[in-house]
Amino acid sequence: MGCTVCVGAQWGDEGKGKITDWLAAHADYVVRFQGGNNAGHTLVIDGVQTVLHIVPSGVLREGTCAVVGNGCVIDPEVLLQEIELLTARGATGLDKRLLISDGAHVILPFHKRVDKAREHAAGSGRIGTTGRGIGPTYEDKAARRGMRMVDLVDDQRAAKMVRAGVMYANSILDALGAEMYRGAELEDMIARIKGHAARLRPFVGDATTRLHEAVENGERVLLEGAQGAMLDLDHGTYPYVTSSNTLAGHAAVGTGLGPRDIDHVILVAKAYTTRVGEGPFPTEIKGPLGERIRDRGGEYGATTGRERRCGWLDLVQLKYAKRLNSGTHLALTKLDVLAGFDHIKVCTAYKVGETELSVPPRAPEAYADIEPVYEELPGFEAWEGSPQSVDELPEGARNLIAYISDALGIPVAMISTGPGRDQTIQVDNPLNP
Repeated sequence: MGCTVCVGAQWGDEGKGKITDWLAAHADYVVRFQGGNNAGHTLVIDGVQTVLHIVPSGVLREGTCAVVGNGCVIDPEVLLQEIELLTARGATGLDKRLLISDGAHVILPFHKRVDKAREHAAGSGRIGTTGRGIGPTYEDKAARRGMRMVDLVDDQRAAKMVRAGVMYANSILDALGAEMYRGAELEDMIARIKGHAARLRPFVGDATTRLHEAVENGERVLLEGAQGAMLDLDHGTYPYVTSSNTLAGHAAVGTGLGPRDIDHVILVAKAYTTRVGEGPFPTEIKGPLGERIRDRGGEYGATTGRERRCGWLDLVQLKYAKRLNSGTHLALTKLDVLAGFDHIKVCTAYKVGETELSVPPRAPEAYADIEPVYEELPGFEAWEGSPQSVDELPEGARNLIAYISDALGIPVAMISTGPGRDQTIQVDNPLNP
């Protein structure tokens, strides 16, 4: 049995955490392969909400090994807080079930200060980052001056690298007119990092070899992405994107597995569309209708609390994401949020003047002239309880699901009908054929 990848097909916040947790019931390993704590995956189990930012969502399934891959960037303090939270939630055996790749890069305090200083200096031209230091950490990785987890757990090497990193960060902070690091603050940073390393050392190891052995032994591996296709560094709405590659193709790079180890790609998409922060959003709904969707869907960022912009489902964007990811299955979430609408709109093309576009444009400025072409579908009423099959859903909901599946040319694997773990209809689970 090969690996299954679960990735977001929109601008993030699609509900990947819940879908990953559901799939993890049949997985031996769940692996995060990119991103950092700029993404939050929310799980609701027995009415208790848990928000994870680094540790893979499947960790709450006992017996499943959770792995943070080399493609991720890790804030040691946040990771330790998550380990404490998971222990309080009753997760057991984390010393044996949680593995952090020694090749993952480390987010340090100066990365966060540089991130915030740049956004402040950019003013109205800001990208809309979370200020968590993700971008500056990936920059240091690309520039070959970054600290990896294997460096963090070596106290002498870590101290040397922090001093060099602060010197470089101070040059940027000085140019931006922001507060620089001084002697006492630097020494305090080194001491705190040493303390974090002591607590994290037992979790750090060679994740790539462990995953290769799992695949060779026929174990089931689920690879979890963060953010969404339209936030991909190369193929998203650049420059309003994240600092890593969010597509399924990066699952191999971000873990060390081979491309041929991947068998299935599950795209996760809401029944409508949302976006946090700046950047193009062709189907955005402004005014009372957009606010209605936001309030009903609880569309506020799990990481920042920021309001999410809401809009109708965008099939131009989803078809693009399906091609980029070689999607084999669709997981549709937040279907319940649309219950009670008389009509539901779906964008089928972009119109610029007399020209119709079937793919999103590359230049961000081109979005200003786009007029979405909509098809209007009948709405549907709300349902009682937690439907366990598609047949239990209202006719309008069934028609919407079939319409989306036909348009994308892939089957629907599962449907989320509410926030709870049990509010999920499984149609086809590649991990449990």
